Amino acid sequence: MIQQHRPLYRALLISTCSIALFIAACKKPIAPPPPPPPPAPVAAKPTASLSADRTSIQKGESVRLTWTTTDAQNISIAPEVGAVTAQGSTTVTPADSASYTLTATGPGGSADASVRISVTPPPPPPVVEAPKPSMDELFLKEVRDAYFDYDKADIRADAREALGKTADFFRNYPQLRVTIEGHCDERGSTEYNLALGDRRASAVKQYLVSLGIPADRLSTVSYGKEKPFCMQSDEACYQQNRRGHFIQTK
Repeated sequence: MIQQHRPLYRALLISTCSIALFIAACKKPIAPPPPPPPPAPVAAKPTASLSADRTSIQKGESVRLTWTTTDAQNISIAPEVGAVTAQGSTTVTPADSASYTLTATGPGGSADASVRISVTPPPPPPVVEAPKPSMDELFLKEVRDAYFDYDKADIRADAREALGKTADFFRNYPQLRVTIEGHCDERGSTEYNLALGDRRASAVKQYLVSLGIPADRLSTVSYGKEKPFCMQSDEACYQQNRRGHFIQTK
């Protein structure tokens, strides 16, 4: 009886083992899915710095700008300069006060830096005073001779005006002393003209004394016709020779 059921028993055992193996296989753990890839790194934000060797200059002078940047692809400086490398230096000559700005941009954003340059106008050139005229130059410019009519020693109206200006000059320089020369034209004898020249010199002196010039500052001499100013024999030349002429007394 047992032998008759052995094949059936064997088949049942095999089936049971197969089912057990199948169940065991179904209970095997499932592997988790692979982790997602890490996120791409965030790009660094650029940095920028800008400096100048001087921040205050006179108009016409130059300034050296120096800069550095990091993590930037496009870099520029405004105004004037334009695109630049990541670091470097350049010289600028601003006409007026200005702010220079460095701008750096890249995948991580942008950054900027500025420096202010103050420009002041150049100082005015030093005032160079003209040299003061010497006493000789002032004397030639301010002292006026007195002219006379033919064979006369009277102070004419034009001579009074000239001597008035001469007296003003003498008042401003009280240390000044002069000799008044009496001159005549070529007509007449030497002796006569010496006497006429003396009267003319004395008339000029007395007129200046009447205007307040001390007599001890004024001396006289006559040259008559011996030292003419003009050598032509005509009235225009004669008039130049009929005068009271002033010479500084050293």
